[in-house]
Amino acid sequence: MNLSVKQLRAFAALREHKNFTQAAQTCHLSQSAFSALIQNLEADAGVRLFDRNTRHVELTPEGEAFAESALRLLADFEATFSELRDRAAARTGRVTVAALPSIAAGILPGVLATFSAEHPGIQLALHDQLSDSCIDMVRRGAADFAIAAMGADMAGLAAQPFCTDDFHLVCHQEHPLSRKPALAVGDLVDTPFIHLARNTSIRQYLDAALHPTKLRSGMEVEHLATAAALVAANLGITVIPALALFQFRLPELVVRPLPLPGLVRTLYVIRRDGRSLSVAAQGLLDLLLAHPARAAAPV
Repeated sequence: MNLSVKQLRAFAALREHKNFTQAAQTCHLSQSAFSALIQNLEADAGVRLFDRNTRHVELTPEGEAFAESALRLLADFEATFSELRDRAAARTGRVTVAALPSIAAGILPGVLATFSAEHPGIQLALHDQLSDSCIDMVRRGAADFAIAAMGADMAGLAAQPFCTDDFHLVCHQEHPLSRKPALAVGDLVDTPFIHLARNTSIRQYLDAALHPTKLRSGMEVEHLATAAALVAANLGITVIPALALFQFRLPELVVRPLPLPGLVRTLYVIRRDGRSLSVAAQGLLDLLLAHPARAAAPV
């Protein structure tokens, strides 16, 4: 039996109006097409559902028994399809984004606020993670997409360039490097250096660009805010990508470009390969891709 939504709607309309002409009009069908739907429904069911004559249409006992389930099926379908239309129109849904802390605290809050104002029915979730964790969340389906650096294992994932990010020296305003006319790698060697943890993309890019130069380690920390506070206390210098510099806007600090060969961080939009994003997730991603920070430093 191939029960269709059209048949259920025709059944519900005839049950309500008890008149073929009025029920057909409600369903926007000709009377002959409407009658055919009812006849086919009864033929498939193997039982008459309506008693009818020229003046009256009434449910048979079997029609009465079928009515409760039929109306429930129709209501469930209408609710499900309405939810689908809402998702297609980005009126409802949920979007989960994983992003590096510099993106999560820098670019994303403004983008999320704009998106939320335009789509108040969409639930948003943000996870600020290091690159490997971001990639893992996308792979597991725990995040719709991520903004992160490339990982060692990108199997099953697609990576779209998001932006490039150059690096800057950050030092105390009284440090000699704050006044040096031009900076070179050798200037970083003989002063305590505030490192970020080895599993951060910032540290990995810096180590790769400076190899085989060894820096004089001062301290190693997990968080940008901690690095900023240590440099502000004149306990060392550090090197930070441009997108993370908002954490270093302290009056004691001086920020200077550090144009070293190869010292450029590339960030990507990472998503599962061959899988479509939801309408809501794609809308958020489109808004993010239009952000001025990306346009200012295109890949």
